[in-house]
Order: sequence, then structure tokens, then C-alpha cells
Amino acid sequence: MLFAAPLLAATCAIAWRFLGTGWTAIVAAAGLLLIAALCARRARAHDTAWLVRTLDGTRPDMDDSAALLFADPSHLRPLQRLQRERLEQRLARTPWTPPTAPLPWRRLLPAWIVGGLVVAAALAWPVASSLPGALPPGAAEMRPAMSPVLRAQSLRIEAPAYTGQSPRTQTELDAQAPAGATLRWTLRFDPQPQRVALRLHDEREIAFVREGEDWTANLRLDQSWLYRIAVDGDTDHVIARAQPWRLDAVPDRAPEVRVRTPEATLSSYTRGQRAWALAFEASDDHGLAPTAQLRITVTRGSGEAITFEDTTRTLRGRGERRAMTFETTLDPVALGLEEGGDLVAQLEVRDNRVPAPQAARSASLILRWPPPPPIDADGLEGLARDVLPAYFRSQRQIIIDAEALIAAQPRIARDVFETRSDALGVDQRILRLRYGQFLGEESEGGGRPPPTADAAPAGPALPIDDFGQQDAPSAPEADGHAHDAGSPPSAQGHDDAHDDHDHAPQDATTFGRADDVLATFGHTHDLPEAATLLDPKTREILRAALREMWQSELHLRQAAPRDALGPANRALELIKQVQQADRIYLARVGTSLPPVDPTRRLGGDRDGIAPRTVPAPALQRDDAPAAAWRALAWDDTPDLAALVAWAQAHPRQVDDPLALLAAVDALRRDAACVTCRQALRGQLWRVVQRPLPTPLRRDAIDAMGTRYLDALYGDTP
Repeated sequence: MLFAAPLLAATCAIAWRFLGTGWTAIVAAAGLLLIAALCARRARAHDTAWLVRTLDGTRPDMDDSAALLFADPSHLRPLQRLQRERLEQRLARTPWTPPTAPLPWRRLLPAWIVGGLVVAAALAWPVASSLPGALPPGAAEMRPAMSPVLRAQSLRIEAPAYTGQSPRTQTELDAQAPAGATLRWTLRFDPQPQRVALRLHDEREIAFVREGEDWTANLRLDQSWLYRIAVDGDTDHVIARAQPWRLDAVPDRAPEVRVRTPEATLSSYTRGQRAWALAFEASDDHGLAPTAQLRITVTRGSGEAITFEDTTRTLRGRGERRAMTFETTLDPVALGLEEGGDLVAQLEVRDNRVPAPQAARSASLILRWPPPPPIDADGLEGLARDVLPAYFRSQRQIIIDAEALIAAQPRIARDVFETRSDALGVDQRILRLRYGQFLGEESEGGGRPPPTADAAPAGPALPIDDFGQQDAPSAPEADGHAHDAGSPPSAQGHDDAHDDHDHAPQDATTFGRADDVLATFGHTHDLPEAATLLDPKTREILRAALREMWQSELHLRQAAPRDALGPANRALELIKQVQQADRIYLARVGTSLPPVDPTRRLGGDRDGIAPRTVPAPALQRDDAPAAAWRALAWDDTPDLAALVAWAQAHPRQVDDPLALLAAVDALRRDAACVTCRQALRGQLWRVVQRPLPTPLRRDAIDAMGTRYLDALYGDTP
């Protein structure tokens, strides 16, 4: 206690001088508790064992048997009891006094000297009223000559309750906290300023409130900020560094769901199966809700006449709150799975964010009743491998998915939106080809066989569009086929005069069978599925439906699902009309096409053909980053306010928005700083959109070129 007393007094003097009375009381209480703990630890060392050692060491008449005085008499042997009686008699004749240890003056004297010097220095330290330039009493209206200096600082971060993070206090003014956290600044200045404010990067200010010797301010962290501390309206009085402080708001990530059982998303139902086991794993950064919803859909029917039955089950998870497992077993028969139907299950989990929890869904798991095997599959031909049928989307489902994609567009990234729209376009293409088979259309993208010597002369090769299809020619070709160049490739009818159709050769698997030989070396349309033809009116309706599907596919592949809804709905109405039409049986007849004039082919006659100009790609409207980047390149003054507004409105287009705002702030504070301008240009280069490549126009023909062309055509010698 004598050694710790001067050190505690020095610590309390320093706290009282620089932190105030409140902190001094806290430091004194903590020091006294520490001294009491040390004293108790030293006192516990003087126990029975210490006393036995001291008796044996200080009194020779104890015969090193002092431990017998503290032993239980019932456990002593006769000789030990006799020795104990002798020791008690000796103590009765000569009482024992514990020795007194001398004070450690070699340690106490330096401690008291240092403590006294520290206390004297703390008491002699000049106060604010005695500093040069301080305000005299009664002259509060005069501005102090000395600017306020930040002496102490602390930042308390209280995360939202659902995150499970305990509050923490730090001295650094840069912070990273979950979105929605509450921040509380506590600052102390010397001398005291008149007004303190928290100035954000958008020039907004949050005023500090004085509480005794401290200044406090609160802020709810809903987004990332850059800020400075302004004292009496000027940030230069406090800020000692050029860069502002950062407040990074960490957003709450959506939960993730993974399917553990079954391994494949598409499973086959076996006859008599009464159990379908499902297992999911879900994880979240802050925690999941204890329950999840399992959405079950049972489909019945085929084609466009499909009915759906939806049910929902509540599953309770097992495991930690950040990683849970959801398991269940479904009975397909009890749920009403029938032959030709599907049982679709999808798990939806939510996190514990308050007030709006985030949801995530797993992949759709499908249990399909496989189709029956072919009736005529016998012998060696019946040794076919079981392959699951292709899962086609219906036109109504494509419309529903397109509407859902339009509704989710503001909440998802641009690349994800384009990928999902392109996938819907692929589904629309598959469905278009499926219905196009009723008009005798061929599969798109097939290869052409090598030409033969007796083949008719073919026209020039046609370009391939973005969908893997050939553009229709603008004039009849020599092979006797004429197509409408204005209609989409999939909507053109298949011609019956098919002597020179491009079909890949097939192998005749069975020797002597006419069907296989004809399929290998010939071409036939007399298939059982295509034997029933449609009347002309119905064919026109179906052809119109295919044209609308092609338009829907075009807009979906261009990431414009809103424009694709109109053609998709019209295609659905036309398909319904085709389904309700009556079928008739017609004989196949050949087509009568106008003869092709061979004198016009490859003649180079361009009379009557208007020149086609290639339109230049449309450039997007200039935005704030591009305008600021050009202004910095031309040594002009950029519109920094518009750039800040753009950065706040498009945070996902910038890798580090606060770094961009910090570069803007540095240029705003020093407009003549060349380094600041270069740093801002470097940040903007990652943001500005590169111009689209444009084809270079051919230079105009000069006099020499004109003479060359005239000589080439024979106009001049």
C-alpha cells in the first residue's frame, strides 16, 4: 500500500488536470480496487504453511516439528502425540512473537519522489484562463486568439439488435459498421469553442450538443459517408489531415440457400414411391429466422392445359442461427402426383433483419412421373436408354416469368437482369420451334451437306443473325424456293418441293427397311405426327402466332422484357385459337413458283435498288462522370455538385464510392491542385462508359481512283 499510494496519487492528478473531476473519480476507484486486490493476494500468502516454516526457522526448540501443532490429534501416532506435548510445553514457557519485516526503503523512496513530482507538475500546469490570448473574465464577446484544439475523442458504435453485435467504443474517427447502426461522437476541446458541427460530404451538417466539458452528436448510419468536424464554422481549426474521415456502412447480405438432398434438381418418380427426402442448407451473415416456408406445386395435364395446385409447409431449422439445416420428407401420392405430372418443391428462408427481413429461395426441385415406354419397343430396338424428357416452358409461363422479371428489375443488378432476360428468350425460341413443327419447319442451325455435281446452282451464302439463323434473301433463288424477307425465319412456311433441302444424312440402322433407307438417302415428310394437316385459316393463325413468338424472343434477347409482353400475350391468344380449331385432312400438292430469270443473276444490275446506309450506333446521353472527365482533361472546371449527386444515385456503378467522393472533396478544397485533378480523373476512368466501336467510313474517291474505275469498266482507253 505504501508503494502504490504515490503512484495512484500521480495518476489521479493527471486525470484531474486533463480529463476533469468525473474521470478522476473513475481512475481513483479503479486504482483502489487494484491495490486492494494486490493486498489480498499478498495476505493470502501468510497461511498455515507459512507459519510452520517460520516457527521451524526462528525457533530451534521446535525440532522441525511445528507441523504437529496444527495436525488432527486423532490421526497422530503415540510418538507424534508425545512430541506435540513437548512442543506445547516449550511454547507455554517461552511464548513466540512473529518477526517484523523492515520497510523496503529502496523501493518506497523513489516511488514517493516520482509521485510527488508528477503531482506538482499536474498542479502547476497552466489552465486555459492563464494561456496567452485567452479571454479575460467578462469578455465572452471577444474571439479567443487561440483556436480550439481537439484534446480527446471517442466514437461509440451501437449495431442493430438483430445483428447480435455488442456496442463498442473506439478512439479512431474512421468507422465501419452495419447499416442501421447508431454512432455517437464525444469530443473535448481546449479552449471550448462556440459551435461544433459534423459536416458530411453533401454539405449537410449535424450540430454537436455540449454536455459539460464534452460535445456529443448522434447519427444513424444508413449509407456510407465522408465527414469532417467543423468548429465555429471552419473545419481548418480542427482537421489536421487532408483527407476526410470515412464511415462505411456494411449492408446486410441476403441469405443463401443450397440444396443438399437430392443432388439433382430433376428426379424421376418410381412407381410405388411414398417418400421423397429433401434437405436444404441456409446461411446468413447475421442470422436466420427459425422457420422457413416450403412451397409445393403439383402439376397435372400437358401442353397448355396444365393445372397447378400450390401448398405451403412450415419447416423448423436445426443448428446455429447463422447456419441452419432444413429437412423434410414428402409423400408424392398423398400430395396428388399423377401420371404425367410434376411435383415441384422450393424452400424460402428469411433472415432476422428488422423491420424488413430479406428472403431467398432455393432452386426448384422437380419430381417427375416419367412417360410410359413406347409400345413397339421390343427386341434389340427396345434396348433404349431412359432419358428424362425435356422441360419446356409454356407460353403462359414465359409471360408470368417476364412480368416477374420486370417487377424485380429495380432490385437486381444489370448483368443479372440481362442474363435472366436472355434465358427467357432461349425458352421462347425453344417453344417457337416446338410449335413450328406443325408447319413443317426444320431445326435451326443445322449444317448443309457438301454440294454434288448434279446439284442446282445455289445462290450466295446468307448471313447468320444473332440467333443462329440465316437471313431470308430479298429475291427468289435458283432452287425454286421463295421466302418472305420481311417475316422472321421461324415463321416462314416449309416448302413442299424439297428436292434440294438441306438435311443432314442419317444412318440406316436396319438393313432392308425402306423407312431407314429413305431417311438416310431421301427426304420424307410423311411422319405419323405430321400426317394430319391444318386448314389454311388455322395455318395462318399458327404462322401469326410464330411471328409474335419471334418478336417476343427478339425483345427478350435484347433485355427488353417489357416490350416482349405485348407479342407474347398476342401469341398466347393465337395459340388458343389454334387449339380450338377443327382439323381437316388435305392431300399434298406441289407448289407453283414463278420461274427464275437466269439472265438477271450475277449481272451487276443495281437499277431500282435503293442504297442501304448502315446506321451509326446510337450513343448514350452524356452523363455527369463523362462530362467531369472531359472537363478535367480540358483544364476546365467540372460540375462537382452534379458528380456528387450522380455518385449517390448510382452507388453500384462505382467500386469505391467514398474514394470518388474523397477525390471530389480534395479538388473542391484546392481547385488549383494538379495532383487532385489527376486523382479524380483516375477515379472517373473506372466509371465512364467506353464509346461503342463504330465502322470507319470509306474515304471519298479522288481523281486517280475515278480514272482507274473508268478504265476498269472500259469507258476510257
